[in-house]
Amino acid sequence: MNAPLIPPPGIASCPIPNRVLMGPGPSDMHPRVVAALGHSAIGHLDPAFVAMMEEIKVLLRYAFQTENALTFAVSGPGSVGMETCFVNLVEPGDKVIVCRNGVFGGRMIENVQRFGGTAVVVEDTWGEPVDPRKVADALKANPDAKMVAFVHAETSTGAQSDAAALVKLAREAGCLSIVDTVTSLGGTPVLADAWGADAIYSGSQKCLSCVPGLAPVTFSERAVERVKARKQKVPSWFMDLGLVLEYWSAPGGKRTYHHTAPVNSLFALHESLVMLKEEGLEQAWARHRLHHEALKAGFDVLGLRFVVREDARLPQLNAVYIPEGVDDAAVRKQLLEKYNLEIGAGLGPLAGKVWRFGLMGHSARRENVDLCLGALADVLSGMGKAADKKTALAAASSVYATSTR
Repeated sequence: MNAPLIPPPGIASCPIPNRVLMGPGPSDMHPRVVAALGHSAIGHLDPAFVAMMEEIKVLLRYAFQTENALTFAVSGPGSVGMETCFVNLVEPGDKVIVCRNGVFGGRMIENVQRFGGTAVVVEDTWGEPVDPRKVADALKANPDAKMVAFVHAETSTGAQSDAAALVKLAREAGCLSIVDTVTSLGGTPVLADAWGADAIYSGSQKCLSCVPGLAPVTFSERAVERVKARKQKVPSWFMDLGLVLEYWSAPGGKRTYHHTAPVNSLFALHESLVMLKEEGLEQAWARHRLHHEALKAGFDVLGLRFVVREDARLPQLNAVYIPEGVDDAAVRKQLLEKYNLEIGAGLGPLAGKVWRFGLMGHSARRENVDLCLGALADVLSGMGKAADKKTALAAASSVYATSTR
């Protein structure tokens, strides 16, 4: 018999540093959410857990501002939420209008193609919101289109598109809509019913400030009817809504085993949604806006220029151009090593050109804004760039001083 393989010496419990998370996600978790995550596990068919699942659905309806019965959390990150929407709604041969103004619109295109659909791509410049006029033109040119898919809050740039206008165009053309709200849910208005959206997905780790690995989703009755009318089986067993719902929404409350749900992660999601309810959606949106305005005031002093124009800018995802002559990676490395502060790099064509600063969920706090401005000013000054730390902090302070919050 061969000797068993043995890991090399020196591997022990992993020392995890305490970071301040101000990148594009995940965000800082509130101590209440961390405590909920640490509860002793119970069975995923335990009556107490089943009761909590029902509360999660109610709380998610509040977060999405919807009465959709089919609202729950997919076991997997936002990308699995995205795939759940596309794999259930897109059939081979379907034509889907897909809007791309950043990385995540590109992933929507991949989903359409992988499930046998044809993606009609509406392109907009990275950093710009989706142009409704281009979508209207695409719908006129493709009257056989079945769906319109777009990213409400593009994480790669910090641009926010007009979801109400885009969904309205889809409805008027007889199309379903698929909307990515991974970075917007809980941070800026997501109004599923007011928009008339059909399928929306999000993520637990951004403005909800929960552990990564869950994807809240909601489906309209129109979307449910399309799933029921499919000519072919959903090509994913794990994400087939008909199977998943036997666990999440079985008639009479009797759940059928589908998969072992991430019990502790759902404890944490429940607590984060309770906290959102306690704060109130409008108050949460206002909090994200306040800290964005304070951060922006400091960035203006430091000479940092935003990628996205003001009227289309996400408060919770702030993308700014890197000053000329500044080493992108060196700045991020110093912020992490000296200040325990994580910020995000640029993606795709913006790689090496922009930094992305997240103000999401529990990360959207004054102490984080002050830390970020002070640390960034110190690092830039150390690289020979003019960066007035005192004035930047004072500019942020003046925003807070005039706030009614």
